Amino acid sequence: MSTRRSFLTVTGAAAALALSGDLPGVAQALAGATGRGDRRDPFTLGVASGDPLPDAVVIWTRLAPEPLAPFGGMNRRPVEVGWQVAEDPRFRRIVRQGTTRARPESSHSVHVDVRGLRPWRPYWYRFRVNGKLSPVGRTRTAPAADAVVGEMSLAFASCQAWWEGWYTAYADMARREHDVVFFLGDYIYEFGIDRGIRPHSNEPWMTQQTVTLDEYRVRYASYKMDADLQAAHASAPWVVTLDDHEVVDNWADEAHPSAPPAQFLVRRANAFRAYWEHMPLRLAQLPNGPDMQLYRRFQYGRLAEFSVLDTRQYRSDQAYGDGSKAPGPETKDPARSITGDAQEKWLLDGWASSSARWNVLAQQNALARLDVKDGPEILVPMDTWDGYEASRNRVLGAAYERKLRNLVSIGGDLHRSVASDLKMDFANPDSPTVGTEFVGTSISSAMDGMDLDPGGVTLLKENPHIKFGNFQRGYVSCSVTPQRWISDYRVVDKVSIPNGTVSTRAKLLVEDGRPGIQTL
Repeated sequence: MSTRRSFLTVTGAAAALALSGDLPGVAQALAGATGRGDRRDPFTLGVASGDPLPDAVVIWTRLAPEPLAPFGGMNRRPVEVGWQVAEDPRFRRIVRQGTTRARPESSHSVHVDVRGLRPWRPYWYRFRVNGKLSPVGRTRTAPAADAVVGEMSLAFASCQAWWEGWYTAYADMARREHDVVFFLGDYIYEFGIDRGIRPHSNEPWMTQQTVTLDEYRVRYASYKMDADLQAAHASAPWVVTLDDHEVVDNWADEAHPSAPPAQFLVRRANAFRAYWEHMPLRLAQLPNGPDMQLYRRFQYGRLAEFSVLDTRQYRSDQAYGDGSKAPGPETKDPARSITGDAQEKWLLDGWASSSARWNVLAQQNALARLDVKDGPEILVPMDTWDGYEASRNRVLGAAYERKLRNLVSIGGDLHRSVASDLKMDFANPDSPTVGTEFVGTSISSAMDGMDLDPGGVTLLKENPHIKFGNFQRGYVSCSVTPQRWISDYRVVDKVSIPNGTVSTRAKLLVEDGRPGIQTL
């Protein structure tokens, strides 16, 4: 029996405590909240929406009048929450409404799967508790599956270390009102810190490493209190997936050196539970202990199909002890996988039946090869697809053999912008170009950065398939039509101060039927 399967029996009471929220050391005398006469704001963490379908979208909030207190300052009772969805921002044309219960076992979070909506149109939503109204969020459904879509806009982002910078990029993202936003991992960072740019970076909720369920909950609350992050969530539906720091740095499947597998899975269950509680996800994504179904697919009419991956939960452990190493038998081993067999089959089977103009991989890492060593020696990061060459070869080989139309990979994790042509053989510049990859930089992780650091110079020199690099903070805003895909790399001059200047550093084009990057 695998460690994961035997999780509940092996860990016993420890697992039950982790999942119930009744963790050792948590005060039981909690403040009463959202009862009659309570004047505190229960919506301190804002609102969000996500996972849009042609007829549905998830709307989210969490009641937390004291977000950094145990249970957000709530008592242990369920709370009735009203919700409304309207066709206009003033709620004169309400099309769906109802009530739901915010329950203590879910940290008083609310996930309403609103059905019966019309395809490809904006909606506005809000919540009500004891006469108090939440902020208003704007969302948008996906087009009908067979719809001819003339244009869509999307953004993608990753890596938002709160203490390392201000979320200026999110303020810019919110102003642009995209149809959908993809978040590709590292929503929080789990480790305790001893420094920080922002005020209150030295508070206990940031200096203490997250291990228990309550610690993960407080970490999410501390991030989601940010006004710019709230504005970005309220501006468009988000499709989210996680990477490593939502649990612990560089974890892989059931393995992490910090603890034996049974103990690590308790931590993973804590992390997954807190993640679901704070993201606009459906009940289908509700974790079952240390397992959570995150890979899923979204179709935007005939224009685009998005395959959202999970490259953490099923991966083989990093080769050669992680870090940047020379490729070798371990990286080439066909038995090793970054996706796991079931997810890889799901991805390739989906491609076999796709009729979309653009087929998009929304995933955590760089799919392209990244030689980080100046000179003839090749060193590549073991944590990206470079450490799983057989996985990459199967995925790109399937796209090439099946003549998949317009493969585009969007990724994160690197804390730098990297735009690449995806080659069948990265060692041969004349090898066929199979698709295009846009890796976005971090929102704030790694602090201000610069236009091009020494590492970026090496990447451009040693990897001819890389067409653009930058080491500032920001995100990527994309416009997609049947004829072209344009990626605007939006960068912030400084995240070390509030209200930095945001500009477009590069505008990159891919044309229908012509894989590869052109600069506009």
